Amino acid sequence: MAKPTSPRSRQRRRMENFRKVRSEEAPVGSGDEGGGPGSGPFADLAPDAVHMRVKEGSKIRNLLAFATTSMAQPATRAIVFSGCGRATTKTVTCAEILKRRLAGLHQVTRLRYRSVREVWQSLQPEPTPGQKPDEPAASLSVLKNVPSLAILLSKDALDPGQPGYQPPNPYPGPSSQPTAPTTSKRSLGEPAAGEGCAKRSQPEPGAAEEDRTA
Repeated sequence: MAKPTSPRSRQRRRMENFRKVRSEEAPVGSGDEGGGPGSGPFADLAPDAVHMRVKEGSKIRNLLAFATTSMAQPATRAIVFSGCGRATTKTVTCAEILKRRLAGLHQVTRLRYRSVREVWQSLQPEPTPGQKPDEPAASLSVLKNVPSLAILLSKDALDPGQPGYQPPNPYPGPSSQPTAPTTSKRSLGEPAAGEGCAKRSQPEPGAAEEDRTA
């Protein structure tokens, strides 16, 4: 008797013949964190705040290069890193590196969930029974709830009583470790420091013969 398969196993077998075409996030202003001023978990941000949308394929060095240049300007007082799904880890990395580069940044972290709609398309090139050749391939839409992370870094002081607040790092910058003292190389045949005193003095050959004759 065949063992009954679980619904998850049947769904996985169905998805083997599909490939993900695109992902559509929730529109801006629907209650989730968005990409413009006045939206998302930080509704009281200044209009000149920088918004960095971190994606799964984003390069950390490119994000930090733009963020560091923007925050170096006196007119820029705050920056927000936001990412969802697999990009949340990269979002935290960008914020932590920027805090080490720039001292005195106040941080507020917001974690929530948002809806992402994934569109999958069939991989079968031949038309299915009942499908005309000029009809598009079958598609499948999947709605998922993924974690969304937003990190605010501000030069100005923030309310320490709000949830997710972190004070500035008292020790910014990379940890400096003491360097080992360098020793100068000695030339070949030159005794090291203290080497001459450690060796036992040898008597001269002539001095021993004079002692016997005496």
